[in-house]
Amino acid sequence: MSTPVRQLTIEPLTREAFAPFGDVIDKEVSDYFMINNGSTRRYHAMANVDVAEEGGSAIISIFEAQPLSYPLRIAMMERHPLGSQAFIPLLGNPYLILVAPAGETPDPAQLKAFYSNGRQGVNYGKGVWHHPVLALHENDQFLVVDRSGPGNNCDEVYFSDDVRIELSLSSLEQEASTVVL
Repeated sequence: MSTPVRQLTIEPLTREAFAPFGDVIDKEVSDYFMINNGSTRRYHAMANVDVAEEGGSAIISIFEAQPLSYPLRIAMMERHPLGSQAFIPLLGNPYLILVAPAGETPDPAQLKAFYSNGRQGVNYGKGVWHHPVLALHENDQFLVVDRSGPGNNCDEVYFSDDVRIELSLSSLEQEASTVVL
């Protein structure tokens, strides 16, 4: 007897929906104040960079990602137990986010999928389970703010073969005919 496949629903990325997993970095819903003699808006403290545990320090990297094949069988999740990790899209392309609450292992029943409009970044809280970057466009680029330093800061968990979870783009295609994938 085969295990039933759980289809994940992709939700729009909002601060409220994503709050259990970290921060949404989105100037469209953020306050600002003027600096530089009134010529610049500063959207201040949009996420908490939490990387100091065990002597870590913040680093900035650029990830260049390729889209995966969909529907995507979710086989693994990762977390960073010693620090937060932020992804900010550089090219304005929509992308997907897949998360589960922090804990010893990710609970497949608690996986949540989100859709970023390409102008929203995310900052995963320390220990929050997430799938590696889910780009929807070729050679997509993300500015990544995370931790460098001593200690193991990446745990990966692979689900057993009897856990069948699938992420499909069909719900996106049905909801928004203007979304170009």
